[in-house]
Amino acid sequence: MESENVTRNKEFLLLGFSEEPEVQSLIFVLFLSMYLITVLGNLLIILAVSSDTHLHTPMYFFLSNLSFVDICFTSTTVPKMLVNIQMHSKAISYEGCITQMYFFILFAAMDNFLLAVMAIDRFVAICHPLHYTVIMNPQLCRLLLLVSWVIGALDSLLEILMVLPLSFCAHVEIPHFFCELNQVVHLACSDTFFSYLVMYLSGVFLAGGAFTGILCSYSKIVSSICRISSAQGKFKAFSTCASHLFVVCLFYGTALGVYLSTAVIENVQSTAVASVAYTVATPMLNPFIYSLRNKDVKGALTRLLGKKQ
Repeated sequence: MESENVTRNKEFLLLGFSEEPEVQSLIFVLFLSMYLITVLGNLLIILAVSSDTHLHTPMYFFLSNLSFVDICFTSTTVPKMLVNIQMHSKAISYEGCITQMYFFILFAAMDNFLLAVMAIDRFVAICHPLHYTVIMNPQLCRLLLLVSWVIGALDSLLEILMVLPLSFCAHVEIPHFFCELNQVVHLACSDTFFSYLVMYLSGVFLAGGAFTGILCSYSKIVSSICRISSAQGKFKAFSTCASHLFVVCLFYGTALGVYLSTAVIENVQSTAVASVAYTVATPMLNPFIYSLRNKDVKGALTRLLGKKQ
């Protein structure tokens, strides 16, 4: 007979960052501001790319999709946290938690894949410039995007299917501001071996594979740039991928920093705070990185905002 304190919980509690009312108010204002900046900034990138024919190229096609994914990525976690603060509640339903985990994993995977695809695009542009338009044709770009979505959706579904059979003790408290997969599995009362196995294999093969693809692409890019004789030519070639390289370092650096620190330091509160770096801050900063360092995007944004006035 199953113990009474083990159940298929209908509700979990998200502990968030602090219970102090003053801190809660500050967190609400801070995260609401970051969320609005994220949505507005990425939406402007999407509108600029779609409205300007000069930006109808593979690089900006993938950039606009990255902006869309970043909006969705942040929207899976921040709105629920803001609602809970406003309602003075910490509750999230079991179904809501499962749904949040599914879409969080999906959009995190899409971020990985799009950054990898954008690195391949930069590799072709710099290492094979004469064949760029032939290789990176619209059909291939759409196919790469479709494959990324399919793999991301299947991976997310597989990881969630490993969570569904788990049982949880009553009054489950998640020491995070959203249903983070590792934290939820860690709190399960039943055997979690297969859940952890799928989680780690997914991280190694998908995230690790995407990161390896980025490293290989940039090793070829650096090698090609080094063979350019003029300093001006080297600078021009590097400037075409500088924004993407900065975003890659920001996303993977913060994500790896969170999970490596989690393995070394058993402090769940600091993990939740550190997670903000790649779940909220990175999607917010991406539009600024691409617009401030890119004359084409700045020009498109200027024309777009000029039309609106």
